[in-house]
Amino acid sequence: MNRHYIFIVLIFHLSVGTAQEHHSQCSRINESAERLGCYDSVSNKLSSSNELQKTQVSPILARATEEHEHQLRWFSITPHKVNYLLPITNNESSDFSPYGDFGKLFSDTEIKFQLSLKTRVWSDLWKNSSLWIAYTQQSYWQLYSDDKASAPFRETNHEPELIWQFPLQFTAFGFNARVASLSFNHQSNGQPNPLSRSWNRITGEIAFDRNNYVLSAKTWTRIDGSKNDDNPAITDYAGRIEFGLAYKSGNHTLAIGLKNNLDNENRSGVEVNWLFPLASHLRGFVQIYSGYGESLINIEDYSNRIGVGVALTDWL
Repeated sequence: MNRHYIFIVLIFHLSVGTAQEHHSQCSRINESAERLGCYDSVSNKLSSSNELQKTQVSPILARATEEHEHQLRWFSITPHKVNYLLPITNNESSDFSPYGDFGKLFSDTEIKFQLSLKTRVWSDLWKNSSLWIAYTQQSYWQLYSDDKASAPFRETNHEPELIWQFPLQFTAFGFNARVASLSFNHQSNGQPNPLSRSWNRITGEIAFDRNNYVLSAKTWTRIDGSKNDDNPAITDYAGRIEFGLAYKSGNHTLAIGLKNNLDNENRSGVEVNWLFPLASHLRGFVQIYSGYGESLINIEDYSNRIGVGVALTDWL
């Protein structure tokens, strides 16, 4: 049975039980006017409670239900991470030295965009779990570079994943655990040496929610062999753990991500995203990134980037 349905049924039973208890108390009142006033009071309280419950439906379960209904169709593909286009981004800490003399033609201002999709390949596995495949592509386009550079795509990071996802139901620190996942994750930039960057890892993630807040924690372990390793220090810069916090209010979403390498020589990366109303099928999008590990080729460089544009999908 769908967990979202179970959640609604529990609320219904609790509401009915509460109503029966209050109505029983009202029925003991002898005076007609006072008894009628009691019934009106109970009715108003229940109406207010129902409105409150409508506004506090789990954002994770709401999205899971929407994805489940969409996946019932043939050839269905759903968003994975946020899909966005930032026509203008500026990185005041740009380092184009890996590109040699060609990098001297590049501009600190460039286009950044992300395409992220997933589809379910197997459902109703152990403990109501499911298997998904996903693909995320993040690109940096030097549209504003010197004319001699011919506006190349400076960097494109490809990230296919195989995800085993399963539902949870427990509470910790006032937050409700909703879903966990284990993934095989490959990430590379598809470049030949000396610009090649790639790694493989196993990731684990858990997500909680409370009212309009979603909290996530993710960690990973690298599973590459040492032979032909073009990223020997990648975990020192891309981190070993990542925390996320998202808050949704109406058509606005604020999401913050923090990753850290958990080492004495501490290195972090912080990403702040704000989605706001713009048009019927588009949201305005502002993204700020500060720290290490923004892209593979600049994994060891500290970035200070801000970008503005549009988002096609949301986290919640």
